[in-house]
This record gives sequence, C-alpha cells and structure tokens, in this order.
Amino acid sequence: MNNFKKETYSDQVVDYVKESILSGDLVPGAPITEVAIASELSISRAPIREAMQILIREGLIESHPQRGKNVTALTAKQIKNSYFTGGVLEAAAVAKVLDNYTDKDIAELEHIIAKMNNIAINNGSVSDQAPLDKAFHDLLFSRIDNALLVELCRRACQGISKFLLYKHWVKLFTAKKVYERHKEIVDALKTKNFQIIERVIREHYMESGERMSAFGVDIYEE
Repeated sequence: MNNFKKETYSDQVVDYVKESILSGDLVPGAPITEVAIASELSISRAPIREAMQILIREGLIESHPQRGKNVTALTAKQIKNSYFTGGVLEAAAVAKVLDNYTDKDIAELEHIIAKMNNIAINNGSVSDQAPLDKAFHDLLFSRIDNALLVELCRRACQGISKFLLYKHWVKLFTAKKVYERHKEIVDALKTKNFQIIERVIREHYMESGERMSAFGVDIYEE
C-alpha cells in the first residue's frame, strides 16, 4: 500500500478501513489501532488519526477512554433504533421537499429500478444491485437541502447495511424483493401525496431494521 498520494492519505485510509470491514477482515467489535494501520500501510500516524475521526463521525468506529478504538458493534435494539431513526428522518425529509422531485428525477428513479428488475430477472444477486440502491437513495437525498439531515440519514442506516453488516444485508431480501421495495417508493413519489411517501419510506427502513436486528451482538457495553 505504498501508492498513496500524499494529499489524500486520510481519505485513502478511510477507504482501506471500510474495505477491511466490508471484506470481513475487521469484524464488529474488533480492536483497531493507529499503530497497526501505520505499520500495515507504511505511512505516518497523522493522516490515520484524521481518518479515525471521519470513521467515528460516520459511526463505523467507536472510541472509548482507556479501551481504545474498535469497529462498531450494535445490539439488536440499537440496530432497530438506528433504522427507525434513519427511516423517520429520510421519510420526513423527502415528504417535505416532495414538489422538488421533477419528472426527470422520477424517470431516473424508474431507470434505476428497471436495472434492479433486470438483475432479478437474470438471477443476479443483491450485491449486483447494491450500487443501484446507493444511486437510488442518493437521488432522493439530492433534493434535500439540509446537509446535516442527509448525514444523519446516511449514518443511521447506510453505515450498518453497507459496511458493518453487509454480508447479512445482501441476504435480507431476494433481488426481486429489492426491486419491488424500491418500486413502492417510486410509486409513492408519483402520487405527490406526502403522507403516502412518508409512510412508505418509513416502513421500508423499519422492515430492514427488524430483519437486520437478528445480527446484533448479544452483549454490548455502553
């Protein structure tokens, strides 16, 4: 790992840690030290400290006085609460700016879910749909003019599903069901009824949280 560009050390350390979590090399609860990463990547500890702060803000790393840092591990209750919170926030945010979604936006969302459906029809995997899932929610977020709210939404759900528990997330639903769940959101958007879209998005996340909670840790110390 000696091909880092100096000006982007911290960003690339963030990517390295995320890939390690995604691959399973770093599992929830695993200790993580700046010294070990510095040795592994042959770089100084300054950009690693900066990267750790980014990962802590994103909810992927926890820091405890006297105990050091570890990959975030969540109980079933914390997972449910996180998805509930993310769902409520995203649902309310999208409903509030419902009129901001243009015909072009709807067409792009339909294009995305058509690709999801194509993957399902051709016996593809949910892993294949993951980039489309991200593009779908990124488009929803793009009309929300509140950076803090978007950050909170992403932290509440995406950090868990896309990194901490990714190997479970890709097995929660079939590829066909992933398509159907996102189609429900598009159909709700097209109604232009803020109550409908808020309920559909909220339930979208609550169902995921309920299923993901099965993979929470048994004991977790605050």
